[in-house]
Amino acid sequence: MTLVEYGDYECPYCGAAQPVIERVQARFSRELRLVFRHFPLVEVHPHSGPAAETAEFAGGNGLFWSMHDALFANQRRLSVPLMIALASSLNLSTVALRDALASGLYAGKVRADFAGGVRSGVNGTPTFFINGARYDSPNGVFGLGEAIDRLLLATTR
Repeated sequence: MTLVEYGDYECPYCGAAQPVIERVQARFSRELRLVFRHFPLVEVHPHSGPAAETAEFAGGNGLFWSMHDALFANQRRLSVPLMIALASSLNLSTVALRDALASGLYAGKVRADFAGGVRSGVNGTPTFFINGARYDSPNGVFGLGEAIDRLLLATTR
């Protein structure tokens, strides 16, 4: 089972969804693979683009999820200096991160995620897909666990 989230590190709804997603991951740890795709809404969240690139930089060093969690944990204080400090706290090269941000080394990956989201009909964050099907529910993120339960039950019958 694959859960794809299109998210924005500066989006308050994405930040509010994170604890729910963590519980879903813990509950379905053996059956679920979480994929995070960047969908930075830079017009309203000016730090979301650099934050997405910072996560990809960390991912290039095997620490995507650690940086992902740190960015959401510090969502209200996001800034490039904070991202540099978070990289330092993960023992990542701050010089390499500055160079990556300045050169746009990971900007293409972030743009590709965004374009993929647009092609898939994403028009806000967070947006979820379960096994390729868009998840829309009046319960929002709080219904993810139930939806995954139903799909798992359907596949075991």
